Amino acid sequence: MNALKRMLCIVAALAILALSAAAAEEIAAESPYMQVAIEEALEGISNGDGGPFGSAIVKDGVIVGQGHNRVLKDNDPTCHGEVAAIRDACANLGTYDLSGCVIYTTGEPCPMCLFACKWANLETVYYGCTIDDNALIGFRDEEFDALAGGREQLADYLVCVDRDACLELFQRYSDMTHVLY
Repeated sequence: MNALKRMLCIVAALAILALSAAAAEEIAAESPYMQVAIEEALEGISNGDGGPFGSAIVKDGVIVGQGHNRVLKDNDPTCHGEVAAIRDACANLGTYDLSGCVIYTTGEPCPMCLFACKWANLETVYYGCTIDDNALIGFRDEEFDALAGGREQLADYLVCVDRDACLELFQRYSDMTHVLY
């Protein structure tokens, strides 16, 4: 009987994984790195961890860190997707200096995350949805951008990719019942 219970648990776990993979496949990014960021965000919003923001940090074509927004789960207003990914990459690489790395993130970073990316020495930020898109789902990044003097001078540092796929993610988040902070 113990073996039967184990087998049923394994089958249930595989079914959950298959459902998760199917849900993630519905949103298809062109970049495989943005796809990982989207999957991170989907995990986070499915668990009620926070907003639809996932990130993946890449060095030499290899993902070295990833994370998603955990503001609600951790009761930590600084645990945005980019910050979680930076923490993960630094732990994995054993360094605070992410020179030679780039980040893919589902939403254009808020000023806090943008400055965290700069502090970590990330070379480029590839984002999906824009600050204006973030505002459409209730986030107030533009308010803080004004305090920081805007981001126009960072045009070469910030590159928009896979916006359509990330807009699908944002739409899924908008359609869900969730806490807005």
